[in-house]
Amino acid sequence: MIESFRQLINRLRDMPRQRVCAAPAGNKQVLQAVRDALDEGIAGALLVGHQDHIWRMACQVSLNLNRVELIHEPDPRRAVSVAAGAVKSGAADVLMKGEVNSGDFLRAAASPEGLGNGTLLSYLAAFEVPGYDRLIYVTDGGLNTSPDFTDKAAILQNAIAFLHRLGIETPKVALLSANEKVSPKMPVTVEARRLVDMARQGAITGALVEGPMALDVAVSREAARQKGITDSVASRADLLFAPSIEAGSFLGQAILHFARGRMAAVVLGARKPVVLAGRNETPRGRVCSLALACYAAARAARMESGKEG
Repeated sequence: MIESFRQLINRLRDMPRQRVCAAPAGNKQVLQAVRDALDEGIAGALLVGHQDHIWRMACQVSLNLNRVELIHEPDPRRAVSVAAGAVKSGAADVLMKGEVNSGDFLRAAASPEGLGNGTLLSYLAAFEVPGYDRLIYVTDGGLNTSPDFTDKAAILQNAIAFLHRLGIETPKVALLSANEKVSPKMPVTVEARRLVDMARQGAITGALVEGPMALDVAVSREAARQKGITDSVASRADLLFAPSIEAGSFLGQAILHFARGRMAAVVLGARKPVVLAGRNETPRGRVCSLALACYAAARAARMESGKEG
């Protein structure tokens, strides 16, 4: 169980150093995050982009470019392709979006020449909520706008696989809805029940999946007790599965703005973790996203080498 982003960063310092590849990297916010990740001792960096732009922005944020590797590629789309290829080849471990359109970035990341493996890409956010005892994860509140049922099953499996890489052996998943009653008048409750059935039949693996479930029951022991819900996920959810991108986005924004929480996020479904930070993301939020991605990458490498179960 990871209790906070500070704990995550501290753990990461004791693991093999991962390398982040950012493209196009001539962006002040991106280079601030790279600088802070280097200073925290959690990652090395490979920067791809227009060399002059990178040097100019690096001077503004006091990033010593002698600490990183730099590849000159002035064309933004080409820079992302080069970066994705570098991560695919093992020259880096995490791909990070720079100053380029999100669609162009994701197309390059998901291409067969990049990090694509035919799996649907999805978005997972980790939240540090004041007063809560651990990080809690939410999917998908940032990428898939109109997922069908097959897409939702893929989104769920992506998130479960990622939580395994974070060390959560059997994630507890709450399929969120307004309440726990299955009703054809609320299609998301019917979909939730179908996903639960898939998990029980082995079509979705590696987690305890329950739903439909209201948010309070998913995270509050008292709410679960009052409603008489005693399944293995109630009050102990690790992953909150949002029924729509709107629900996931609203939940995340409420945590950030009302609860004063912190967020990190990654894109899943590629061969390696991908960081797609928004324009309004704080430098600290970007560092936490890099830490989350690097921690998962480091543990995945250990698991593949047989050093970690």
